[in-house]
Amino acid sequence: MNAKVEQASGTNAADIAKLALAAVILIGGIAGFYYFSGAAQILRVLGLLAAFVAAVFVGSQTGPGRALRFFLRESSIELRKVVWPTREETLRTTGVIVVVVIIISLILGLIDLILKVVVMDWLLKL
Repeated sequence: MNAKVEQASGTNAADIAKLALAAVILIGGIAGFYYFSGAAQILRVLGLLAAFVAAVFVGSQTGPGRALRFFLRESSIELRKVVWPTREETLRTTGVIVVVVIIISLILGLIDLILKVVVMDWLLKL
């Protein structure tokens, strides 16, 4: 966890304009992909990818884009700190869970059977 105090920052007009430009670039790339349907497929895909990269670049220059980049950077740092279980630990834990699920399902089935016998055979025959 980061101990820095984060400043609340709003979105200004320049950020809104940049986000709108990023949206226009992305929509233009998608429209171009379908408009040039007669061109080679690889060129259409490369054009779409170029538009996506350009839109991400423009969007990342805004305040929300910088906040997202900071969040992703901090998340990757935290993910490196995670101690992942070994294969043996994972298999052992999975085995315990399977056994517990089987035991609980047998108990619930037994309770259901007992309640069925009590209600259907005893109470309804009174």
